Amino acid sequence: MIGAEAIVKCLEKENTEVIFGYSGVAIDPFWNKILDSDIKTVLIRTEQNAAHCASGYARISGKVGVCAVTSGPGATNLITGIATAYADSIPMIAITGQVNSDMIGSDVFQEADITGAVESFVKYSYLIRDVNDIPKVFKEAFYIASTGRKGPVLIDIPFDIQNDEMTEKFAYPETISMRSYKPTVKGNTVQIKKVIKEVEKAKRPIICVGGGVHLSGATQELIKFAELNDVPVVSTMMGIGAMPSDHPLFFGMVGNNGKAYANRAMNESDLLLMVGARVADRAVNRPDLITENKVMVHIDVDPAEIGKNVGPTIPLVGDIKHIFAEFLAQDDHADDHKEWIETLRSYKEQMMTLRAPAAEGFVDPEAFIRALSKAMDDDAIYVADVGQNQIWSCAYHIVKNGRFLTSGGMGTMGYSIPAALGGKIAAPKRQVVAVIGDGAFQMSMMELATMRQYGVKVKIVVMNNGYLGMVREHQHNVYNDNYSMVKLEGDPDLSLISAAYGMEYYKVDGNTDMEKALDDFLKDDSSELMEVMVDPMALTR
Repeated sequence: MIGAEAIVKCLEKENTEVIFGYSGVAIDPFWNKILDSDIKTVLIRTEQNAAHCASGYARISGKVGVCAVTSGPGATNLITGIATAYADSIPMIAITGQVNSDMIGSDVFQEADITGAVESFVKYSYLIRDVNDIPKVFKEAFYIASTGRKGPVLIDIPFDIQNDEMTEKFAYPETISMRSYKPTVKGNTVQIKKVIKEVEKAKRPIICVGGGVHLSGATQELIKFAELNDVPVVSTMMGIGAMPSDHPLFFGMVGNNGKAYANRAMNESDLLLMVGARVADRAVNRPDLITENKVMVHIDVDPAEIGKNVGPTIPLVGDIKHIFAEFLAQDDHADDHKEWIETLRSYKEQMMTLRAPAAEGFVDPEAFIRALSKAMDDDAIYVADVGQNQIWSCAYHIVKNGRFLTSGGMGTMGYSIPAALGGKIAAPKRQVVAVIGDGAFQMSMMELATMRQYGVKVKIVVMNNGYLGMVREHQHNVYNDNYSMVKLEGDPDLSLISAAYGMEYYKVDGNTDMEKALDDFLKDDSSELMEVMVDPMALTR
């Protein structure tokens, strides 16, 4: 067995079903041997999107996403996708080809020190020097990527190692034990009891959920705990969808771009449970305010996050699903916080902001996204890109029993189309809709060819305002409309782009026929593109 065969065998042992990637000579031995496997391969159109596809796949399937590219520019093109996955703690294995072992460090053709380049945004990286190490490396890599605070692991494999014959019999490790890596799963019993006592005492408790709830698969435990104890819930951007948007205990997204009443609820609480959230600046720009006159509990699987941005009263390290299961096992009585919840409902009514009606010939983003949400399937997957479309989506998309995906920590434009592609491959029977701005669309529209090649049916909504809207809005607010490098001129005709890729095209330029257009757009499982004309001067708030 040569190294390339061993890599394929390792992936089969990990039950890998699909790999997203791009070819090149330095990774060709691997691509050649995967032809003998049942693992599906998806040829994307630019390497960065291989990682975004793997991210979308991982987030929907609950498995580790896998991508593979060649050395040099192939590997460096992958970096933004890896960084995006790292920022949002998405489990991923990134395999890169490398030049021959004896040439590393010689600046030969298509050589790049990729392990060094990605050091700050991978959980771990490997450069394989011995073909016999392949089974052990892959076992460790999948374990690291999928446990603790999940994230990407990079494996760099020189061309000669892929072609070398193993001198030892292939044996994939049954178990893994790493002395330097032992993530905490079960929460400390004493700390758990302290939290339960605080919940029982609290008059104004609130739970703020982050992306860690999704990563742990703990949404049902969270909802059950909140309902049992009558505790309201708010979320960070990455936590959207942990509780259905119309649940009576859910009060929206917090942060700079969140709901004012959600921020007020968190500030006025006497007990704050921060669950699977980093307490980052986008969600909490004044950490001192959320710790004033309250007990703060921070629950996270990563001990490095606890106390990094704000000091909790009760730190609790462990896997959220395990911890909430323990809460439910020990907390056997229901609490009543009706007065507090009524107060929050009154805040919601008082602080709801009304948008000005859209100008003639344009669509109101709020009305459109609400109508889109209403028309989508209950278990649909909504993938928002980055920019104004993301803020409008966070504010107005109504999650039923589906998922909401976006690039939160890194804010990577062009994420939504490849992530939607990966999500659809993970769940082919579910409706998948990508919502993207006209700027980001031009960063990832090449993946329409990938969708066409593999018959992946994704609905794409392009919110077209002719600008890099979020930056234009910043320049409007900060530089008094002195715009620079934000106007998109020379944009392609999306009706012709749709035709070129065999997609049906819809255009909505007003609110009148919007609902009928959406019904037609979503009526069957086919790849279609809808262009939504938005006022160039529209603001997110």
